[in-house]
Amino acid sequence: MIFVRHENLRVGMRLAKPIYDKKGVLLYERDSKLTPQGIESVKNFGIIGLYILEPAEPVPPMTEEDIEFERFTQTTSFAIKDELKELHDHGKTKNLPNITASIIKGYGRLDHKINFVQNLRSKEDEIAKHSLYCAMLCAMISHKINIRLSDQNETVTAAIVHGVGRLDIPEAVRDKTEKTDEDKKLIYECKKRGENMIESAFLSTPSIKRIVAQSNRMLNAIDTGHELDIKKNVTGAKILCAARTFDNLTAMNDVNEPTSEISAVRYLMSHEEYFDPEITSALVDSINILAPGTSVELTNGDKGLVISENPSNVLEPIILSFGDNRIIDLGQKLIYGDLAIKDVMKTMDNRNIIDREALKAAGINI
Repeated sequence: MIFVRHENLRVGMRLAKPIYDKKGVLLYERDSKLTPQGIESVKNFGIIGLYILEPAEPVPPMTEEDIEFERFTQTTSFAIKDELKELHDHGKTKNLPNITASIIKGYGRLDHKINFVQNLRSKEDEIAKHSLYCAMLCAMISHKINIRLSDQNETVTAAIVHGVGRLDIPEAVRDKTEKTDEDKKLIYECKKRGENMIESAFLSTPSIKRIVAQSNRMLNAIDTGHELDIKKNVTGAKILCAARTFDNLTAMNDVNEPTSEISAVRYLMSHEEYFDPEITSALVDSINILAPGTSVELTNGDKGLVISENPSNVLEPIILSFGDNRIIDLGQKLIYGDLAIKDVMKTMDNRNIIDREALKAAGINI
């Protein structure tokens, strides 16, 4: 599998992932060949490129849930992009309650973990996709900690609209990896204008603006290293802060290499002064980070497969070592000391490399 930018797409290339239109109608199945119309659609949608299969490469496995995740995220990001523009330009929303309801219906009632796979973002859809993924994470986390439905609804809504002020940030400033003091001042002013837009648009539900404003202050404290008493913030703001941080770390774009989910979770866990442990735990309980069959690299350089998750600490599962076929329980610190997972091995499109056949060959059934 390779990633091909839209200007280099050619007729006859095979798709590794499905393509949907703004209404969720399937345009091209996986393994279908690109047509001139398909290439034109990619350009019209503002997609920076596609994942393409090598000439003899088989179609990678995807569950029905994975395919629905692809469809939902593609179509809903279009809707959120339109909604943010409406809020920014006209101070109101058109379809926001329906978008919020669809996210909660799809991801705010789950009784199992899902594969939370980030799609590559372009400059045109980065804000909308960030808002979408944050909203989905907020829906899952709020469900796990069992907050009231009204609070869940307000938290997810806040996640969708929280980035409206970023539409005013010049592209040249957004693209900088190192921001100057002037850049940071400009970004701060844009976020404050965004808070004011949200306040005006949601006069009957002031908690939405409160959630956004408090999460902004929390992230600013994290960036500057200032002390923060998270107990003073509402639950929705703490959830949104964790979701925004996790997404910022793991987001895929054509500029920065994403952090793996395990590294992002490790960051949240190591900063309890900023991130409520209950909320971090709820995030871990919502998405697959080290599911059985996941290929990992250990801190001693060895590679292996996850055999079993550790319910008490997601970072310390049981591993089957490739080097000598040993079974290593990373939770047994007296035996293995500081040995730990360095990182997860990923495919080109940011999916965890899963090899359940290797576990079966070793006589391990999952």
